[in-house]
Amino acid sequence: MDRMWHPDEFLKKLYAEQELERRRWLDEPWEKRRIRLRAKLGELLGEFKVSGELAPKLLERVELPEHGLVRERVEYTTAEGLRVPAYVVLPQSTEGKRLPAVLAWHGHGYGSRESVGLLADGSVREGAPGIHNDFALELAKRGVVVLLPEIVGFGDRKLQQDLAQDPGVGNSCFSIGAALLLAGKTIAGLRVYEARRAVDYLAARPEVDADRIGGMGFSGGGMVASLHGAVDDRVKATVLCGYPNTYESSILARRHCLDNYIPGVLPFAEMPDLLALLAPRPLFIESGDEDHLFPAETVKDVISKLRSLYTQLESGERFAFDIFEGKHEIKGRYSYDWLTTVLRSTDGSIH
Repeated sequence: MDRMWHPDEFLKKLYAEQELERRRWLDEPWEKRRIRLRAKLGELLGEFKVSGELAPKLLERVELPEHGLVRERVEYTTAEGLRVPAYVVLPQSTEGKRLPAVLAWHGHGYGSRESVGLLADGSVREGAPGIHNDFALELAKRGVVVLLPEIVGFGDRKLQQDLAQDPGVGNSCFSIGAALLLAGKTIAGLRVYEARRAVDYLAARPEVDADRIGGMGFSGGGMVASLHGAVDDRVKATVLCGYPNTYESSILARRHCLDNYIPGVLPFAEMPDLLALLAPRPLFIESGDEDHLFPAETVKDVISKLRSLYTQLESGERFAFDIFEGKHEIKGRYSYDWLTTVLRSTDGSIH
């Protein structure tokens, strides 16, 4: 069989050509490059109409005395009239305090409930927490306010048409993403826009210090946290779990969810270039050494490049990482304390 019947070599050549295009900018001063890349990223993600008032509403409030926490279920408005359900987890005693806050972004699974100790039906989970490790609870135990939005396409935010065809459908990422692509937009862009609105919501809460808001995301939530942090300076520190890599070694190396693909990005940036837009703000990268979706060897290469950039920007103390023994999961053995400590500090460093 003729090898050219298969487009493998064609695609490799295409990637190589785009890599050459990116190299044109290697000698560009960092600040000039950062401004150019940030503007281009915003263009590629697509625009969404500002919808006005958040109109937040409290849906439930549950005391969690075993954790010393309170869990709220709220909703607020984001893009073009969309309403977002979200969990807010905070210490039981916040009266008179303005605390740091974290935007928490779940990965693929059954949605936001998976990160606050609940099953898909909202009942309390008994037993092991799974790959999300109840990370919203773990962060809140460290004295911060955590907002965990339901990412569009998951949990309570699947398309009704998808549920009608298959009540057990895992998510609506493909259907939403495809519709947005045909409209000249992206599902990544919608999620980033909703992340901006999530910061607006957090900043309006009386318990939150709006100058000390960070982000933490896992897997697909890592994509949201990284892209949002790249374009929104209100995010003061970020933890990325099970996501940082290169497009070549992860997103293009296997069949991934459609939400990972941003049309037209490769002539301008590989994933490490977009992650670099977080600099010089504090950044922590966490990854399992047996992660089959985002290979650890490439993660190490990305870490090396980012560490070099942070050193160049005289911010080496603001970059940290943990390659742990494990798979595609949140570990949190250092990242939880790192993030909450950085958000409490005055200069974004940790010692």
